[in-house]
Amino acid sequence: MSFTLHLDSEAWRRHLDSVSSAVSAHAQMVPVVKGNGYGLGQNRLAREADLLGSDCVAVGTVFELAGMLDAFSGDVVVLEPFEVRDTAAADAWARLLARPDAQRIIRTVSRPSALQGLVQGGTPARVLIEARSSMQRFGMDERELLSALADSSVRSAIVDGRLEIAGLTLHLPIAQPADETGGRGAHALSARAREVCRWTGLWLAEISGSTGQSGTVPAIWASHLSDAELAAVAAAAPGASLRARVGTRLWLGDRSALKALGTVLAVHPLPGGTHVGYRQRTGPRDGTLVVVSGGTGHGIGLSAPTPASSARQRVVTAGTGALDAVGKAMSPFAWAGSRRWFAEPPHQHHSMVWLPKGCVIPAVGDQMPAEVRFTTTRFDAVIES
Repeated sequence: MSFTLHLDSEAWRRHLDSVSSAVSAHAQMVPVVKGNGYGLGQNRLAREADLLGSDCVAVGTVFELAGMLDAFSGDVVVLEPFEVRDTAAADAWARLLARPDAQRIIRTVSRPSALQGLVQGGTPARVLIEARSSMQRFGMDERELLSALADSSVRSAIVDGRLEIAGLTLHLPIAQPADETGGRGAHALSARAREVCRWTGLWLAEISGSTGQSGTVPAIWASHLSDAELAAVAAAAPGASLRARVGTRLWLGDRSALKALGTVLAVHPLPGGTHVGYRQRTGPRDGTLVVVSGGTGHGIGLSAPTPASSARQRVVTAGTGALDAVGKAMSPFAWAGSRRWFAEPPHQHHSMVWLPKGCVIPAVGDQMPAEVRFTTTRFDAVIES
C-alpha cells in the first residue's frame, strides 16, 4: 500500500492560470521545476509549464538538466552557478553540450573566473550573469560585474557569437533586505524592489556599451518579487525586460488542491505496558498502534531547521526540543481531527503511530492525511482527480 499525493487537478490548474496571469501582467514568468518537482515530479511540472505557454523553465543543477530537456520544449536555465573546477559536473556538462538541442541550455555564471572559463572553452555558451544580492550567497559584486563586462575577451566572444548574455539574474531574500538603503524617488518602493532597480540601472548602463549588445533589450531575471513589486520595478525601469522566477507560489500556492495520504497497513489494539518497535518503547494505556505507509524514504520525519523569527516560533521550537529530549515526537499523520504521536522514529517506508483509548479506530486500507513539506517529500504516486 502506498504513500500518495492526491491532486485536485481542476482547482490546481485554476490556481496555476491565476498566478500566471498575475505575474505576466508585469513580467515573463519562468516556472521553477527544481529538486523533486515540489513533490509533484519534474516531468509533470514540465508538461504544465508547456501548457502555460512558458518559453523557459529553471532547474536546480546540471544533473536535473537532461530530463528537463527531454520533457520541456523551451529553454532551460540551470540555477546553480557554473564552476569550471567542479570535475563531476564537468562530465555532465560535456555530455549535455554534445546534444543537438544544447542551444536551449542557459548557464548561470556567478564568478568572473567561470565566465573566463566559458569564453576560453571554445564552445558557444548562453549565460545569465548572477549579481550578488542581499542574500550574499552567489554572484558578482558591482566591481566584478563591471570588470567582467569590460574584459576584451568577453567582448570578443560576444561579437563573435560564442557568448550570449541572456541577462542579469538576482536571487532575492524572502524577507525584505535589511541593508538596502532608500534613495531619491525610491520611498514608495520596497527594499527588494529598490535592490532590483539599483542593479537594473547598472545593467542598463553597461550592457550596451560594454558588451556590444545594443540591439538587445536587457533582461533582468529575479525571484521572490510580489506582483506589486514586479509592477513597481517595471514602472521604475521601463527599459528592462523582466523575467520572474516562480516556484513555490506557483506549484504549491493552493494547498487545498494537494493532499498527502498514508495508507493504514496494520492496526493493533494493545494493553498498557506493551513494548513495540525497534526500540521497544511503551505507549499510552490501552492505546492502539497503527502502522501507516510513509517513512524516511518518502521524507517523513525529515525537517529543516526553523527560522525562529518570531516569539511564537521560538516557543514552539523550545517545546518541540523538550519533547524530543524525552523521546516524544509528533508525527505528520492525523486521525479523527488531530495529529498523532510517533510510537518511535519512522522506518524507511512506514511509520508507527499511537491512537489513544476511546479514539475511532481505522481499518486496514483507510487513509491518514499527513502534513508534509512537499519539497522534501517523495510520493509513491500522484493521483489526479
